[in-house]
Amino acid sequence: MTVVSVSMPESLLERIDEFADEHGYTGRSEIVREASRNLLGEFEDKRLEGRKLMGIVTVLFDYETTNVEEKMMHLRHEHEGLVASNFHSHVGEHRCMELFVLEGDLEEISTFVGKIRATKDTLNIDYSVVPVDEFGTLADME
Repeated sequence: MTVVSVSMPESLLERIDEFADEHGYTGRSEIVREASRNLLGEFEDKRLEGRKLMGIVTVLFDYETTNVEEKMMHLRHEHEGLVASNFHSHVGEHRCMELFVLEGDLEEISTFVGKIRATKDTLNIDYSVVPVDEFGTLADME
C-alpha cells in the first residue's frame, strides 16, 4: 500500500485515536481508509441519479475567528439556481449555523456540498438528500 501523509489538528487526531480504541480498529490508517471510502461513495447512489432532489445542508462555524460566513454568502450566490432557501442563526456565544435548502440534481448538490466541505474553518457540516418524487402528489395521499 502507498503511504500518504495527512495534516490534521491534534484534537482531531486524539478523537481518531479514541474512536479506534473504542471500536476495535487496528489504527488510524484503517479509520482514514474507511472514512475515505464512505466519503467517495456518498453520492454514488444510482437510485438518486436522474431524479429531482431536495437537500438540506447545515454548517456550524465560529464567527469570531473565521470568514466562513462570507464564503457561505459567495456560495449561495454562485449557486442561486440550486439554493431554494438559506437561513443563518446564532448558536451559543461564538458560533453560527448556516442552513441551506437545495433543489436540484445529484451532480449539482454534490458539487455544492463539496465546496462547503472544502471551506476552511468550518466546525461541522451535515447534510441529507431526499428524492422529491418520493413524496408523491396530493391525489396519491387521498
